[in-house]
Amino acid sequence: QVQLVESGGGLVQAGDSLRLSCAASGRTFSRYAMGWFRQAPGKEREFVATISASGDSTTSADSVKGRFTISRDNAKNTVYLQMNSLKPDDTANYYCAAALTAYTLPRFKRQYDSWGQGTQVTVSS
Repeated sequence: QVQLVESGGGLVQAGDSLRLSCAASGRTFSRYAMGWFRQAPGKEREFVATISASGDSTTSADSVKGRFTISRDNAKNTVYLQMNSLKPDDTANYYCAAALTAYTLPRFKRQYDSWGQGTQVTVSS
């Protein structure tokens, strides 16, 4: 397993941008597909975006398509989530996760082996 630490959350206004980072420990980071999930108070944790182990493929939830971009730097053991045009509905705790799986772009929580502690994103209207 890898250990994951998220950073970059904060309080912003609607329309602003934020970039979240997730730093991973270990020498096998490049073997893991990486994902971002979010959880708002009283709601289930939901899929946001995922990127393949190589970084060649990505996919994201319909609710963030065109606004959020996932990327990774395997040399730095880091995955990013660039969030643009933020809306109040994007307010949530954002979690980074790692999956050692045959699936190129895992979208389900059960496919992930390791999770970070989360970073809070709050978007005011």
